[in-house]
Order: sequence, then C-alpha cells, then structure tokens
Amino acid sequence: MTAATTSHTATPRTGDLLYTEIEDDLRSSVRSLLDKRSSWDAVLARTESADTTDRELWRTLAGEVGCAALAVPEDLGGAGASWREVAVVAEELGRAVAPVPFLGSAGIAAALLLALGERELLAELASGELVVALAVPFGTVPGERPVTVELREGRLSGTVLGVADAAAAHVLLVPVGDALYAVGSKANGLARHEIVSLDMTRPLVDLVLDGTDARLIAQGPQVHDAVTDALRIGAVLLASEQLGLAERCLDMTVEYLLVRRQFGRVLGSFQALKHRLADLWVLITQARAVARYAAECAATGSPDLPVAAALAQAHCSVVVQQAAEECIQMHGGIGFTWEHPAHLFLKRAKSTAIALGTAERHRAALAGLVGIPGAQR
Repeated sequence: MTAATTSHTATPRTGDLLYTEIEDDLRSSVRSLLDKRSSWDAVLARTESADTTDRELWRTLAGEVGCAALAVPEDLGGAGASWREVAVVAEELGRAVAPVPFLGSAGIAAALLLALGERELLAELASGELVVALAVPFGTVPGERPVTVELREGRLSGTVLGVADAAAAHVLLVPVGDALYAVGSKANGLARHEIVSLDMTRPLVDLVLDGTDARLIAQGPQVHDAVTDALRIGAVLLASEQLGLAERCLDMTVEYLLVRRQFGRVLGSFQALKHRLADLWVLITQARAVARYAAECAATGSPDLPVAAALAQAHCSVVVQQAAEECIQMHGGIGFTWEHPAHLFLKRAKSTAIALGTAERHRAALAGLVGIPGAQR
C-alpha cells in the first residue's frame, strides 16, 4: 500500500517482533556459509580484483540456500516467506559486508515485480539464474520520480547515474514516466560504466541507453506506486543490513578490547571505554527495534509501513556510522590500516547512509507523515 501523502492517524497492530525459530535457523545457515566463503580477508581481496561482485557466492546463496526466492510465491518456485525472513538475510549480509546483489535483486526488484504481477521474471529471479536491478540512482528516496530516461520511437534513451547492483544484473527494470520497461544486459545501445565508489563491496554503475530495445512490463499510474513501494521495501532491508553491520562492529570491538593490553591493563577495563560501548549497545538495541518493526510492517502490509521505513532509515543510518567509527577508533593504530576490516565496515556504513535517501530526508518525510505542522517533504 502506498501512503506517501497519507497522515499517520491510527495505531497499527503488529505481531511478535522477536526472531522466530525459522528465522534463527535461516540466520544460522546464511552465517555459516558466509563465515566459510566471505570472511573479511576474502572480501578485502575481492575489492582488489577486476570483478568486485562475488558471483559464485551469490549463485550459492540464491540457488542452493534459496535467498533469492524468499519473498517469491511458491507457485512461482519461491519459498513463500515474508519480508521478515528477507530482512534476517540482509542482517547477515550486512554483518559480512558480502559483495552480492541481494538488496537490488532479491529485495527491491523482487518487490517491484511482485507489486506489478510480473510472473516470468519473478520465476527466473527465484531460481537464482537471473539477477534483476531497478535502474534508478542509489540515492533515490521512496516517492521520488527521477526523470533521466525517455521513450523515443519505441526505444529508450537517457542516462542513469549511480545504479546499485547493475554490474551483475542480467535484466534492468527502467522506469519511464508511468511505464516500466525491461532491458537485457546485452541489449543494443546499452552501456554500463562501473564508477569508483566509496564502498568497493557494492559497485555502482552509470547506465547509458542510446536507442535501446526494451520490453514493456507495465503501464499506468500504478507503476509509480509500485516503484515507491519497492524502494520503501529496499529502505527496510537496508536498515536491517545496517543493523547487522553495526552489531558486527560492536562485537569485534568488544572482542579486541578484552584481549588488548595497555599500561599493564586490559583495555576493556578502562571506564571511559566501557561507557562508550554501553552507549553504543543502547543505540544498536534501539536500531534493532525499529528495523524489526519496519520488517514486520513490510511483511504484514501494514499501513504504517511508510512511517516505519522512514524511522528505520533515519535511525539506523546514524547508528551504523557511529558503530563503524567507534570500531576504528577503539582498535587504535591497527584499525586505520588497510589490512584490518574496519575500513570495509566504515565505507559500507557511510555509503548506506546516503543510499535510498539520507537520514535528514527520511526525518523530513517522517515529519510530514505524522503530521508535524510546518514540516517540509
């Protein structure tokens, strides 16, 4: 349900926000695979290679573990799960800063195809054989309508800057006004230029379409609503990813402070550091609450989803940056080196803080949604 211009007037009803046994089992399976195949040193090595996306890992996650099929209905070969389960996977991928196109394909693109009832692409996406990406700038806020591509004589022309997960995509979903088109990665007139981005584990691509062939997926005002909802689902999953990363930063920092000694004492025994870690733990606990609530709203189709998604991004974007910064600072000199994973965490934290809208833009949207007088969207 799209509610970008609707005031929040009723108290929503939600289910239990605690993790279920199924979600815990799913987390265990994904974490076990990532610990074996996507350790931080493997991720660091991948950032220095020609292809920064780990396609083999994604094929395993999507095809064997079934992560790409979670939100897809069973009659299309999917798992028939909810966005809660998808959010749990996002947490684990954030924790490992895994270089895979999960957010763009199994998250945003799947949500868009579900909303528009596109069965063929959904079935291929669920099988793990197809990676799909929505061709909008990664900083696009839910509800925003970027006008960068137009239809000329039945073909698409224009440029889309900074698209996430497009480097590995087999199909691009391109919004053009009130229509959505599918463009194959090998279509004539399509050029993809990978750009230098802060987060090397999630490459961004500039797309140039010059008379590109495309297939019409859907047309009408429902397309913009569906894109808005898909980006909102993306914001929810991104908050869960940020939560997982923040927890990893805290865990790694605590582990280090319990073994590192200075002036004959364990660093973790210093009161000032204890206070900083306690404050961070409180912020992450709050982040878990808002991220889980947003995932629950997405899973149940709650009318409170626009509020929950904006709140989750406004809070989690700030928390994950603080967690990554504290991780570097409390590790001392080693935390500032290339050979330590802290810089991977900081870069992912900083890049997600501007993805799908900054915290400031989500706070402004939240003010409008809850009816604060004078709030500007």
